[in-house]
Amino acid sequence: MSRSNEQSPVEEFIDEIEPIVFAFGAGITLLFVALFALNPKTAANLVSSATDFVLGHFNWAFMLVMLVFVGFLAFLIFGPWGRIKLGDGAPEFSYFSYFTMIYSAGLAAGIVFWGPSEALLHYSSVPPLYDVASKSQAAIPIAVQYSIFHWAIIQWSCFTVMGLGIGYFVHAHGAPLRVSAVLTPFVGADNVDNLAGTIIDILAVFATLGGVATSLGFIGSQFLTGLEFQWGIQLGDAGTITVITGMTALFTVSLVLGVDKGIRRLSNFNMVLFGGLMISTLVFGPTFRVLELSTQAIGGLLGDFFKMSLFLDYTNGGSWSNAWTVFYWLWPLAWSPFAGLFIARISRGRSVREVAFTGIVATSLATIPWFAIVGGTATVFQHNGVANILDPVNNYGEAVSGYVLFGAIEFMGLPIGTLLLFGFLVLVTTFFVTSADSSTLAVSIMTTGGKEEPSAINRIFWGVLQGAVASILMVIGGVDALQSAAIITGGPFAIVCLIAVIGLTKTFREEGGNVLLREETVLFGKPSTEKQTNSSTVAVGAEDD
Repeated sequence: MSRSNEQSPVEEFIDEIEPIVFAFGAGITLLFVALFALNPKTAANLVSSATDFVLGHFNWAFMLVMLVFVGFLAFLIFGPWGRIKLGDGAPEFSYFSYFTMIYSAGLAAGIVFWGPSEALLHYSSVPPLYDVASKSQAAIPIAVQYSIFHWAIIQWSCFTVMGLGIGYFVHAHGAPLRVSAVLTPFVGADNVDNLAGTIIDILAVFATLGGVATSLGFIGSQFLTGLEFQWGIQLGDAGTITVITGMTALFTVSLVLGVDKGIRRLSNFNMVLFGGLMISTLVFGPTFRVLELSTQAIGGLLGDFFKMSLFLDYTNGGSWSNAWTVFYWLWPLAWSPFAGLFIARISRGRSVREVAFTGIVATSLATIPWFAIVGGTATVFQHNGVANILDPVNNYGEAVSGYVLFGAIEFMGLPIGTLLLFGFLVLVTTFFVTSADSSTLAVSIMTTGGKEEPSAINRIFWGVLQGAVASILMVIGGVDALQSAAIITGGPFAIVCLIAVIGLTKTFREEGGNVLLREETVLFGKPSTEKQTNSSTVAVGAEDD
């Protein structure tokens, strides 16, 4: 191609976009922000009412559907369909890089953020499933147990189901790389851009923008809270915008570098730092008490897994379950479009078993020790009077817990905690950056109709938009509202994930064969007599021989 025929970056950006998904995805998000900015009280009340309706009427459904996803993935790991591959050829990345990218793109930033605080909150107010006094010795293992339950296995299941549903039909059946690819078994790979598919892709853009903007505000508050708690510095609105802008710049640079040079390398760094911080906390903290506590908590989780998975606290109107477990299931459901699309993007050539195992088992093997060690250390410190973490949490919010916890760790008089605190802040930031750039890449892919490598301008546009939305909402106090709006979108994506499960089951049955029943089995009605006659004839012939 001659130089004169090459497209300019702007022309490439304009030509690649899918106009309907691009316009409606960005437009709905900006309209929501504008409405909230003009009349925040009314907007907040509307969103809150919608959230209460969803939680009040469908909480049971979300509990059941997430458990179904776990069961389906367990079957894929151990069953014969696990050998089916997501397309031909070798995987693009090493397994370690593949795992770290999935972990970093998913819940890692939330896991690091909540690690020091969630067990403390359950210790302070024991979940109603257990008849144990709050702030007692018996409350400690239950507190750690529930924090592990909320962040391992089940939350990851919807990401993994969505990733398989998109990835298999993209890499093995030629569907476009978009969330609506899950419709392939029902409408064909060439028809996923129908009305239903377009609505799914538009909702996916809105849910992703809302989720990442909320997380930007969430992580930004970690720094702002730390500055105020540690040094008494209050930056105000200008400081808030500066912090958000800095984080936006970080993840946009990583995003422009691409999956291999940016996201992969940063994800690998994250997991090394994650492991180092976790091991250091165990070594320099109450080592043997935490190991004992971890054993108790994991044992309790294994014994009570199904009881915890289906507990809805109806004696108290479901308030505790809605605020904790159901909320934790809805939040990743709202994030499942971008996480699933990103998993699909990096899974070409891998087996179904490998994707399912990485999605819920490998990620849990990293998550469980984190909550057991970091959360366990925090509760032990609080219970034994080594550090008072709950009072600062009550005054400043959960974001302050890491500052108090790591600041209290000492070794032979040396302030090891200062170094651990620095590592903690770096880890929260870099995990967020990888979540943000992978989600922004997913939005870019969705708004280009499935282009695996969208243009740099496209990526920068969505990165800047997400940073701008987060800054506006942080200043006007609307992060909670956008978070609630993203929770509402979790409902539709519970249905989309179920469609993915049904579609995968249908396709795997056709391509991999029945598992439980024979091909000739008739579920309803009278079996065909012709098949029975043919079978009898064969049997008689065999006897004559």
